[in-house]
Amino acid sequence: MTIHREGTATIALIAFVVGILNLINFSYLFPISALLAWAVFVITVAFFLFIVSFFRMPNRVLTNDPSAIVSPADGKVVVIEEVMPDEFYKEPRIQVSVFMSPANVHVNRLPVAGTIIYNQYHPGKFLVAWHPKSSTDNERWSVVVENEKGTILLKQIAGALARRICNYAAVGTSFNQCDEYGFIKFGSRVDLLLPIGTDIQCKIGDVVKGGVTVLAKW
Repeated sequence: MTIHREGTATIALIAFVVGILNLINFSYLFPISALLAWAVFVITVAFFLFIVSFFRMPNRVLTNDPSAIVSPADGKVVVIEEVMPDEFYKEPRIQVSVFMSPANVHVNRLPVAGTIIYNQYHPGKFLVAWHPKSSTDNERWSVVVENEKGTILLKQIAGALARRICNYAAVGTSFNQCDEYGFIKFGSRVDLLLPIGTDIQCKIGDVVKGGVTVLAKW
């Protein structure tokens, strides 16, 4: 397991703050109440470890299958439905949405190999990520990847806690299947807009792993 580069500054800052707090804690609070001082120590260290775990990148065997559309994120499938897209497409698509809790790995991976032909940032609200309007009203970053089989639109969607979406998918860039293309800090969601007729391989409530679980097939 490694730590994602997006977490370096955050982890360093939290480590500094936790260190200062506990220096003050054991200098001033410990003589008054050792029990309370140790409680503060445990809570602050637990918070630091949570932040570290949030930016983890576990080692895993990634799926490499040209016929497969792989989950772009760890989390739970919360939506599978036909929708009329609000951008790029003029015809209906099948939306599959994966909700990421703060405890999930938040690396985002491309579900198929291909070239980025569309990249658009949309400012917006911070509704809870499972809210039906989060796909169209929340802050989000949309990309479309194209290969010989067709196109897929992906939306990185901010949630109530997520306040920063990182996206590395510049137009014209080619990626292999399961390559990292972004990261969302704290609870969030990723939507996939797939062609009508795609063979869906998952169901609502399924727990999926980014870069591993097959959500659909062309």
